[in-house]
Amino acid sequence: MVFQSSTYGKAFVLDGLLQLTERDECAYQEMITHLPLCSIPKPKKVLVTGGGDGGILRELSRHASVEQIDICEIDTMVVNVYKQFFPDIAVGYEDPRITLHVGDGTAFLKSVPPGTYDVIIVDSCDPIVPTQELFDKPFYELVAKALRPGGVVCTQAESIWLHAQIIEDTVTVCRQVFKGSVNYAWTSVPTYQSGVIGFMLCSTEGPAVDFKCPVNRIEAIDGANSVAKHPLKFYNSEVR
Repeated sequence: MVFQSSTYGKAFVLDGLLQLTERDECAYQEMITHLPLCSIPKPKKVLVTGGGDGGILRELSRHASVEQIDICEIDTMVVNVYKQFFPDIAVGYEDPRITLHVGDGTAFLKSVPPGTYDVIIVDSCDPIVPTQELFDKPFYELVAKALRPGGVVCTQAESIWLHAQIIEDTVTVCRQVFKGSVNYAWTSVPTYQSGVIGFMLCSTEGPAVDFKCPVNRIEAIDGANSVAKHPLKFYNSEVR
């Protein structure tokens, strides 16, 4: 369902759950993208699982070093609805570096050669069927295998106010799977439950990654070829 709200602009509801509004989508899209992309030098190959709205793609387009962007989205209807009703978000699909793969993200990861990606972004729904497996150890093992040494992943990781046990369990699993850094970050999104949403940030064994000290200043790398139609609204190099 797409509807117009008086305060938050157009909103998108999927299976009865609010997914996005025009007013506050920037806080989520910018953080889940730039936290990992700014943490390593010159990322080139990026995989997005989920993210059918195109907002993460829009933010990835700001990074001139990126050469290849694969997105795996299971539902083409989601993509088409966003392109029709949220063009300023779905504009991300206009980036020529993007290849859209329609299908299950877990199955796609199983087909990926080891060490393919510098960055993987997992824009998942809440851990309920059918997305429960995106919070389980076998999925994180697939992600780690698909990353190069010192590669990074950023996943949607729930609210510290509502899902403390899920977050604890996720941190435990990630520390078992990823042999580099494991961190939890969060941002404010007023229209999400509790107004807060979190991210797991992990790196594989290899060159050290310090997520609290970005190596790239977003202000310096916001590429001239970006398809984004507006400057950043939330993220900046001082965000920690």
